Amino acid sequence: MIDLLTLAAFVPASLALNLTPGADMMFCLGQGLRSGPRAAVAASAGISAGSMVHVLLAGLGLGAVIAAVPWAFDAIRWAGVAYLLFLAVQSLRSQSGAQQKAAALRPARAFATGFIVNLTNPKLIFFVLAFLPQFVKPEAGSVLLQFLVFGSIIGLFGFFINAAVGVFAGGVGRRVASGSRALSWITCGIFVALAARLALMERT
Repeated sequence: MIDLLTLAAFVPASLALNLTPGADMMFCLGQGLRSGPRAAVAASAGISAGSMVHVLLAGLGLGAVIAAVPWAFDAIRWAGVAYLLFLAVQSLRSQSGAQQKAAALRPARAFATGFIVNLTNPKLIFFVLAFLPQFVKPEAGSVLLQFLVFGSIIGLFGFFINAAVGVFAGGVGRRVASGSRALSWITCGIFVALAARLALMERT
């Protein structure tokens, strides 16, 4: 069982990590601008669900195998780049108010989008393998269970923080302009920037 001292050290560390602006936060920002608060919350939930897959893989030891295979890392990375660029193109299709409404993601699709974007960021497996083992103690019980508990804490904090950012962006987007071409370009720029960040990512 995880002791309280370990949890007391892990909780503030995971909170600080989630409060640091990163790709997940920017993605929820973009989804909020594009599709509104509900889609942003769903996207944040998808991101947290995707992160749990990374945690599960790391706990099972499969993450180390994926991280050690160069072609697997690159295949996942470029799939993520292609998907983000696809989202960028989709955001530009919302020119008029009617088109923007049609292009906006429903919550279920926003969840799936966040899930896919998170899964296709192979750098996360390195983060999980580097960060979580610092708090895992084999003598405290099942290593996999400890990975899942710690991963759930990170995922929960991430969900609320990223969702809050997305909800704020959704409110701003509605006030800025319904069907604004500029808003579509801003959203597109966010997705392109995330794709470029992923494309330039190095293994270490």
